[in-house]
Amino acid sequence: MQRTLTDFVRALRAADVRVSTAETLDAFRAAEMIGWHDRGQLKNALAAVLAKSHDEAEAFDACFEQFFRFDAFTDAEAAPDRDPPCEPETPANEQSAAPGQRQGGGSGSGGTTPEDATGGNDETDTGSQASATGASLAAARSPLGRQLMTDARNALAMAMSQAARAHGLEDIKVFTQQGLYTRRILDSMGRGPLLDEILAGEAAASESERALAAELRRRYEQLRVRVRDHVERQFLLHADAQGERLREQLLYRARLAAISRRDDALMRRAIERMARQLIAAHSRKKRVKRRGTLDVAGTVRRNMRHDGTLIELAWRSKKVERPQVFALCDVSGSVALYARFMLMFLYSLGDVLPKVRAFAYCSDLAEVTDLFKQHELDEAMQRTLAAHGQGSTDYGHALADFERTALADVDRRSTVLILGDARNNEGDARTDLLHKIYDRARRVIWLNPEPRVAWDTGDSVMGRYRAHCHQVNECGSLAQLERVVSDLLRHVR
Repeated sequence: MQRTLTDFVRALRAADVRVSTAETLDAFRAAEMIGWHDRGQLKNALAAVLAKSHDEAEAFDACFEQFFRFDAFTDAEAAPDRDPPCEPETPANEQSAAPGQRQGGGSGSGGTTPEDATGGNDETDTGSQASATGASLAAARSPLGRQLMTDARNALAMAMSQAARAHGLEDIKVFTQQGLYTRRILDSMGRGPLLDEILAGEAAASESERALAAELRRRYEQLRVRVRDHVERQFLLHADAQGERLREQLLYRARLAAISRRDDALMRRAIERMARQLIAAHSRKKRVKRRGTLDVAGTVRRNMRHDGTLIELAWRSKKVERPQVFALCDVSGSVALYARFMLMFLYSLGDVLPKVRAFAYCSDLAEVTDLFKQHELDEAMQRTLAAHGQGSTDYGHALADFERTALADVDRRSTVLILGDARNNEGDARTDLLHKIYDRARRVIWLNPEPRVAWDTGDSVMGRYRAHCHQVNECGSLAQLERVVSDLLRHVR
C-alpha cells in the first residue's frame, strides 16, 4: 500500500503538484487513519494534505481519477451503491468474490486493473459461448487459460497488477514503449503456455478442443486489448507529463532563435514556472530589520514613556526599494524574438519587479510600456513590431532618443537592461550617451543574444559598449536569461 501511495505522489509531482517529503508522510498517516475501503473519503483526505491551491486541487482531482480506476474486470450491471475501495493489493477472497464485485487497485505501478471485464461486458455473447463450450471448460490446461475460461476476474486483475509492478510500468517514458510493456505484462501473466494451448487446440481433430481454442483466443484478445489500454493510461499518467518536462528542459537550454512557434505555449509555461520560482526565492518585505545595529536615538525616544528606563530597544532598519527597470529592446530582425521572451519574463515578475518600463527601437526609440500593460503579450509585440520594427538598427540614434525622453528618470535605484546584438551598421556608436546612463544608473546590463565568439566581428561594436556597462551577458537561451534576471533580483538592496 505504501508503494502504491508513493507512486501516486510521484504521479502528482509529474503533474506539477508540489509534494514535499513531510506532506508525503502526512498522506501516509491520512491513508492509515481513513483506510482504503472508501474511495471518496480517501480522496478527500489525500486532497486535504497534498493539494495547496486551486490549480493543484484540479490537478490532484484529475490525477486521482486516472490513478485509482476501479471499472475493470466487472460486469456491466454490477454498479456499486458507494465508492469502491481503494485498497491496492488484496489478493484474499479472489476466487470467492461475487461476479459483480469490484476489486480495487492503485494504478501508479500497475495496481489498477484493465478497463472492462474479460468477456464481462459482452453479456449475451459470454453466456452463449459459455453454454456452447460448457463441456470443454475444464479442459483448459494453461493457468491463464483456466482463469480466462472460469472468469477469475480478481485473479486476472491481481496478476496484471503484479506483472506491471514487476516490470516497472510507472517508468514508461516514450509512446513506442507501450507495445513492449504490453507484451512483458502478458508474458508474466502466462501468455506463452496459453498460446501453445491455443495453437495445439486449433490443430486438434476433436471438435470440442477446437471450440475451446477458439474461445480461448477470443478471450485472450479481449485481455490483450485491456492490458494495452492499461499501459496506455499509465503512459498518459506518467510519461506524458515527463515527456513535456523533458521538452521544457530542452527548450530551456536551446537557443531562442531555433525555437519553433508551435512551442510557444510550452515556452510560456516554462517562463511562468521560472518566474514563480524567482518570485518565491526573492520575495521579501519592504522593510528589513538589520539586527545587531542599535538605534540609540530611537531607543531613547521609545523609552521616554518609561521614565528613561531602557525597556524597549529600537534597531536600525533599512528600507528595501524595488529597482525601477528600464528595458531597451532591439526589435529588428531576429532580435525581436529575444525581446519578446525577455519582456514576457520581466512582466511575469510583477510581484518583485513592479516598476518595469519597456522601450523598443530599431533606429527611433519609443516607450511601449502601456502597450504591454493594456494588451496580451502577443498582441503587444505585434503592435510594437508594426510601429517600431522597420528599418536598420542605429544604436547611437536610439541612445539619443532615450537621453531625451527618459534619462532624467534614471537614478541610483534604476537598472537599465539593453537587449541588442550591437551591430550598428557602421553608424555612430555614441558611447558618450551610454556613459551618461552608466553614471546615473545603479547598473547598466547589456544582453547580447549572439554567441561571444561573434562579438566584435563585422559591424559589431560590442567591445566599445562593454566599457560603459556594469555587466555584459550572452542571453541566447532561457537558461542564460534566467541567470541574468536572478542576478538582478539578488542585487536588490
